[in-house]
Amino acid sequence: MHKFFHATKDSWISSGSNSDTTGISQRDQNFGKDQILELKKKMYNQQFDHNTRVLVQFDTDEIKNYVSESNLSTGTYSASLRLYEANGVQGLPESYTLSIHPLLEEWDEGLGKVSDDPKVTAGCSYEYRKKSQSGDVETAWSQPGGAFASSSTYTVTQSFNHESPDINADVTKLLQAHMDGALTNYGYLIKLSGSRETSSGSFEDLKFFSSDTHTIYNPKIEFKYDDHVVITGSATGSLNALDLTGATENLLYKKSFRDSYNHEETVKFRFGARSRYITKTFSTSVQTVSGSFIPEGSGSYSIVDMATGETVVPFSSFTSMSCDSTSPYFIQDMGGFYPQRVYKILVQVDHDDGQKIIYDDNFEFTVV
Repeated sequence: MHKFFHATKDSWISSGSNSDTTGISQRDQNFGKDQILELKKKMYNQQFDHNTRVLVQFDTDEIKNYVSESNLSTGTYSASLRLYEANGVQGLPESYTLSIHPLLEEWDEGLGKVSDDPKVTAGCSYEYRKKSQSGDVETAWSQPGGAFASSSTYTVTQSFNHESPDINADVTKLLQAHMDGALTNYGYLIKLSGSRETSSGSFEDLKFFSSDTHTIYNPKIEFKYDDHVVITGSATGSLNALDLTGATENLLYKKSFRDSYNHEETVKFRFGARSRYITKTFSTSVQTVSGSFIPEGSGSYSIVDMATGETVVPFSSFTSMSCDSTSPYFIQDMGGFYPQRVYKILVQVDHDDGQKIIYDDNFEFTVV
C-alpha cells in the first residue's frame, strides 16, 4: 500500500536580495503563495552571496490516526518526503547533498510571492517566523533562517550524483519523532548540506513545485507498508496456481472495475487470471478455462497517471498482490490521489525463468 499525505503549508526563505531586478532585501520577504519553492545558493563575482531554504509541513495527526486505524506498528511502515523539481537538471552540479531537519518553532505560511511589488512581509521569512499583515506584530526566529534540530538523530540527507533532482528522502524517523511526541510537529526545513550552503566555487539552483501549482507534483509524504495477504492453498479455494514456467501464455483481465471512484474510498481491485488458451483434448463435454491465482511473491502492481505518464505507485515490496477464493486482488486507498484524473494499473508477474511480464490492458479508472 502506498498512501499519500499532502503538505498543509510550504514556503521558501531567502537570506539575500533580489539583485537581478530591484536589489531589495529578501530577508524579511514572504513567498508563501509562490508556485515554486526555490532552494539555491547565489554567487556574485564567484563568491558566495546568499542562500535560500525550503519549509514544508504535514498534518501529523492525520498520519497518526491513519496508522492507528490501520493497526500498524512501529517498524512496519516507511515514509518518504517527496518534492518534484520544476526546472529540470539544467545548471545543476554533478553531485550535491541536501539535508532535512525538523523545525523547532511555529511559522506562518503567508500570502507573498517573489514577484510582489511592493514586497509582502506578512508570514515567514529568513528573519521572521511570523509577521502580521500590518507589520506591527512580528516574531523573529530564534535562529535566522529557521530554528531546526541539527543533531544526527534528527537529520536526514539525500545525495545526488548525475541523477534526477527530485527529493525522495526516507523521513520515517522524523515522522516517528513527531507522532511519538519526542518533537512537536512544526514541519521540516530543507537546505544544502553542511558548508556547501555558504561555500564559494559551486552553484546550486533548485526549483521545486509547491502546493500552489495545482499539479500532481506538490509536496507530499509517501507512506508505504506491506498490506498483502500471504497466498496459501487454503485461502485460494478451487483456484489453480497460474502456470509461470513460460510454457503457457497467460491472460490477466479486470473484474468488477468501475469507471470512477471517490477520493475517500478504499478500493479492492480484482483481476482474473488464467491460461489464455484451452489445451486441446478429446472430450464429449464443453471445455472451460478455470480461474487461477498468482503464486505468492510473483505478482505486484503499479499505478500511473495517464496524462503525464508519471508513476504514482511503483512496483515494489509494498505492492504485492493478494488472493482469496474469488480472484487475485490488491487494496488501494484513494485518499491522496488527485480528483478528475485518469489512472492506469499495471500488473507485473514474475516467471520462473526470470521473465517479468507486465500486463497493460486498459486497467483504467478515474478519481472523482
